[in-house]
Amino acid sequence: MRAMILAAGLGTRMRPLSDLRAKPALPVRGRPVISLLLEFLSKHGFDEVLINLHHLGDSIRSAVAADHPPDVEIHWSEEPAPLGTGGGIRRAADFLRGSDACAVLAGDMLLDVPLANLFERHRSSGRHATLLLREDERGSDFGTVGVDSEGRVIRVSETRLGTEPDHARGLFTGVRFFSREIFGDWPSTPDPKEVAHAFEDLRDWLIPGIQDRGDSVGAEIVDASSTVWEPVGTPAEYLRVNLSPPVLPTLGRTAESWQGEIDVVGRNEDVILSRKASVPADVELERAVVWDGERVPDGFRGRDGVYAGGAFRSCADDATGSIH
Repeated sequence: MRAMILAAGLGTRMRPLSDLRAKPALPVRGRPVISLLLEFLSKHGFDEVLINLHHLGDSIRSAVAADHPPDVEIHWSEEPAPLGTGGGIRRAADFLRGSDACAVLAGDMLLDVPLANLFERHRSSGRHATLLLREDERGSDFGTVGVDSEGRVIRVSETRLGTEPDHARGLFTGVRFFSREIFGDWPSTPDPKEVAHAFEDLRDWLIPGIQDRGDSVGAEIVDASSTVWEPVGTPAEYLRVNLSPPVLPTLGRTAESWQGEIDVVGRNEDVILSRKASVPADVELERAVVWDGERVPDGFRGRDGVYAGGAFRSCADDATGSIH
């Protein structure tokens, strides 16, 4: 089975950490986000995965080379300029249509859902596309997708695609399932001189597909109590998932079963320290992450941040994102 991980974003909300490594290459408990996603996909039967690259692509290549399931064949799509989610998917269309259906995932999250079962439900549905939604109170921050009584998408954020009210709604997890047929009917490419945005899949492809071409786009809504969706899109979110890592049943449950070469230290056990970093005994850190290869200076004190790239980077709480 084939899948794609969207990893070409600029990561502007993650700065300054994303100035050092691309978001999917950032280590959570000592392992890159993209490596955890690849292991998750492998456990659910996906054996060919394409990753698109643009911003600091070498950091992603290095992360994958050092940590990926041996049974997954990795393909790459280098984007010379940012193409957006839709542009990246369109560029990868030949690969994705190589199987009757495929999965496409955002590369800046930790995820645990019954992916294989949901994928098979999409395959048997006859739909062109299925969006994976989650019952989640954070929908007010990130935006929601509304569906009718038959599970068809009728609203994406503020864009309403039908006259009836939502029968149900959920937060979009960044997981999409596509059937092969949908890749043959792309809208015309917008002139970059006339638009101020890259080509996005929801806004520029799927919504027009529903409105203009009658594409069948549905949704599956998963329960919050039995699934995991943790965004890793801002410094505050990054610090949070390191200090309070989610239980990931597919990867063995607690962080101790899936984390990398790190130690949890500090008076309050709130410092995630790479075993490939050097921290003198007189350093005082609280609620912090120290990346591999770093040497923290003697006597340094820091709280609520990440020691990376030779400096301490604050991870003060910040605003969350929106659906895209």
